[in-house]
Amino acid sequence: MERLSLSTTIAASVALAALAVSAAQAAAPEFTLVIKDHKFTPTELAVPAGQKIRLVVENQDPTPEEFESYTLNREKVVAGNGRIVLFVGPLEPGKYEFFGEFNQATARGWLVAR
Repeated sequence: MERLSLSTTIAASVALAALAVSAAQAAAPEFTLVIKDHKFTPTELAVPAGQKIRLVVENQDPTPEEFESYTLNREKVVAGNGRIVLFVGPLEPGKYEFFGEFNQATARGWLVAR
């Protein structure tokens, strides 16, 4: 009986932790980048410093693009006409470059944490 009680306690703790993480992510302010004609819009996106953000990247091109940033430590493919969600931060004040791996000449931009 004691073993069942311990298992139940552990399972409940894990479930509560998962809910807390989900709630924290849902509360993060959301910002959107759009890829169209192999370019990011806006090219500079102001975000709050010191706070985790939810970054939505929407690809309006029919071809895939890879969102990549060395300074943000993120890399993820966005399918053609698809979207992805990334959680970034909290960031120190500054400028963080990102680019499209498949179209580096045109798909470039910066998150500016203020």
